[in-house]
Amino acid sequence: MPYPSLRPVGERLYDLQIAREKLQDARFQGVLSYRDQNGELVAYKSDTEMSAALKALDIEIARLEGRAPASTILFRTSKGL
Repeated sequence: MPYPSLRPVGERLYDLQIAREKLQDARFQGVLSYRDQNGELVAYKSDTEMSAALKALDIEIARLEGRAPASTILFRTSKGL
């Protein structure tokens, strides 16, 4: 199998989106392990670890889509005058 970086971006993006959907479904069902698309068993120690994996997938998906993660949040407030 070629290195992931040598595959077309569209294929990598699709694979990451599928992996994210399966991981999220497993998390919502309260399952700490699932089989990935390669048939390998992936097990997590806690929901926190699954959450971190989802966040990592989200960041990589956003990067491949050309979206930058939010680095600054601006608040605009007024006294209503």
